Amino acid sequence: MQAKKIKSALISVFNKDNLDGIVKLLNEQGVTIYSTGGTQTFIESLGVDVEAVEDLTNYPSILGGRVKTLHPKIFGGILNRRDNESDQETIEEYGIPNIDLVIVDLYPFEDTVASGASESDIIEKIDIGGISLIRAAAKNFKDVTIVASKREYQPLYDLLAAKGGETELSDRKWFAKQAFDVSSHYDTAIFNYFAEGEEEDTSLKVSIQESKTLRYGENPHQKGAFYGDLDAMFDKLNGKELSYNNLVDINYAINLIDEFKNDNAVAILKHNNACGMATADNTKDAYLKALAGDPVSAFGGVIVFTKPVDIATAEELHKLFCEVVIAPSYDADALELLKGKKNRILLVRKEVALPSSQVKTLLNGVIVQDKDLAIETEADLKVVTKVAPTEAQIKALLFANKICKQTKSNTIIFANDNQLFASGVGQTSRVDALKQAVDKAKHFGFDLSNAVMASDAFFPFPDCVELAYNEGVMAVIQPGGSINDQKSIDFCDENGMAMVTTGVRHFLH
Repeated sequence: MQAKKIKSALISVFNKDNLDGIVKLLNEQGVTIYSTGGTQTFIESLGVDVEAVEDLTNYPSILGGRVKTLHPKIFGGILNRRDNESDQETIEEYGIPNIDLVIVDLYPFEDTVASGASESDIIEKIDIGGISLIRAAAKNFKDVTIVASKREYQPLYDLLAAKGGETELSDRKWFAKQAFDVSSHYDTAIFNYFAEGEEEDTSLKVSIQESKTLRYGENPHQKGAFYGDLDAMFDKLNGKELSYNNLVDINYAINLIDEFKNDNAVAILKHNNACGMATADNTKDAYLKALAGDPVSAFGGVIVFTKPVDIATAEELHKLFCEVVIAPSYDADALELLKGKKNRILLVRKEVALPSSQVKTLLNGVIVQDKDLAIETEADLKVVTKVAPTEAQIKALLFANKICKQTKSNTIIFANDNQLFASGVGQTSRVDALKQAVDKAKHFGFDLSNAVMASDAFFPFPDCVELAYNEGVMAVIQPGGSINDQKSIDFCDENGMAMVTTGVRHFLH
């Protein structure tokens, strides 16, 4: 018989919020409740009868509470198979009562680690009894219902209320699935704590419990999902649901704009690359300068701001069709105007810690690397030519280098100290990237004699600096490191160009 009436319950939880309704309902339904420690005291405070685990086991809680429920009378009551004759003879022989429902909420290990607690405090928050109860009850889901975290308190209450204290096999199996999600996530967190900082990469364990099904993946015939807590990072104020491609673009937009977090900056991205980037004294001017970089590609793009969006900026922004707008906030009148297009996604970015590493599926496994968090300052620049860059050129070179770092390789960037003029992105040769950037700059009316050039990797031949010089560019930033570096340097010296190297390559694939 799949439907089973809950007649007894063991409750041992750390978090007691919203537990009172379940306890009272179980009491109304005539369920015998077993508990211990603080949970027992809590249940008694509700005026509900509870049997102490110590009375059932005839053994006290020992080792400062480290051992309370680890006893054959508890685990026998959970693990015995109700339809197994031998199991039933055993529990009758030893006076072991059936336990039909187990409610557990584990010690908050992850929260304790995040709080910066001492190692001894962290170790004490590794739950032993609770995790054992979860695995035992989930294993025996044919007979036992397991609630393994406070997230399942409400589903349990709704189930008990709707079915008068009975559960179906499908209900118990669902709770068991949730329970193994809890236990595996908990063990992953413990492993990662012990593995943190070790140089030896023994294994990779990732567990993310929050998930969101997307409309589809990169294309409509592909399924897609996001694993993580988007609500912790963004408040969505308007628009349709975020798509897979939206999220990928947003990720690149955040990476780019964070290079300019101390400026009044605006970036416009399309297919992961910046088609506009600018800084200015006010947000409206920064947006218009960014848009001028490539107003064609900006159509349907993602726009991200470092400062609040005011009405003057919103009035300009409203003229453009864009998929997503991201800002720290919106003035009330600006928000009202931007909401005029119902599908336009408006996000408020919140402060949240971002991962310091990246994981990507590849072949029959995954690859992991540290995020590229390096960014060069003036102190990191090495002048390799006879002519040194001017102060204005240095500012422009550093500005262009930041954009270059966050653009798909091979890439060439033309910019001044506050505006992206043009970029060549994702090309199979550096010369092709440069030619693409030159063509775009000319198409949108930029004079490259006012620009500097940035490259994400070294120049294998002097052809790139020669082409740039022919367009009026007189200052260049690049990592250096080619066996032919001197050829590019010689060309610069012969033509009065300034070149600096950083020693840091910024490939992005």
